[in-house]
Amino acid sequence: QVQLVESGGGLVQAGGSLRLSCAASRSIFSSNTMAWYRQAPGKQRELVAAITTRGSTNYAESVKGRFTISRDIAKDTVYLQMNNLKPEDTAVYYCNKEPRLAAYWGQGTQVTVSS
Repeated sequence: QVQLVESGGGLVQAGGSLRLSCAASRSIFSSNTMAWYRQAPGKQRELVAAITTRGSTNYAESVKGRFTISRDIAKDTVYLQMNNLKPEDTAVYYCNKEPRLAAYWGQGTQVTVSS
């Protein structure tokens, strides 16, 4: 099992920014596509952003132009810079491999955006 630990969430007002971090137990980023997912109350967990081993990125339509995913192989860490946050971004954010593996879900980090 790969241990993934998310951090950086918090409470912000609409228009604010947060930077999420995902630390892994080993250097998996050099050989695996990593991604951020989120799950809002009553909603299905959805893909937010992904980054391949070559640095290619993909974003959900709802966050394009506002969120940026990046990685630091030396630190075994994936980041999600979230700018211009909206109330609809409120959710628990998780990181995982792509394709996602259920056994790898961590606690996630809560992001709450007030209007």
